[in-house]
Amino acid sequence: MLLEFENQLIGKWIYDNGEIKKDEITLRIEWLISNYLQKIATDETGWSVLYLNPNDNKFWELTYPQSEIHGGGPPSLICITEDEAKEKYPI
Repeated sequence: MLLEFENQLIGKWIYDNGEIKKDEITLRIEWLISNYLQKIATDETGWSVLYLNPNDNKFWELTYPQSEIHGGGPPSLICITEDEAKEKYPI
């Protein structure tokens, strides 16, 4: 679950002996978007996704800020305001 004081989760990839591994935050983001958060909308690029926390009705935006890395790199999950969500997504 998301804790009340959290407002962003920034995932990382760890390079270990030539292998790319997901850090704990990346694994947590993947769990949250698969099992807990409710998908609301995708932006017109298809790279950003808006989710809703059903526990407190806060909006969370999934992005891949390291676009230079294959597949967009590790994910970030950031809490945004309702106004920000309405400005960027078709809700």
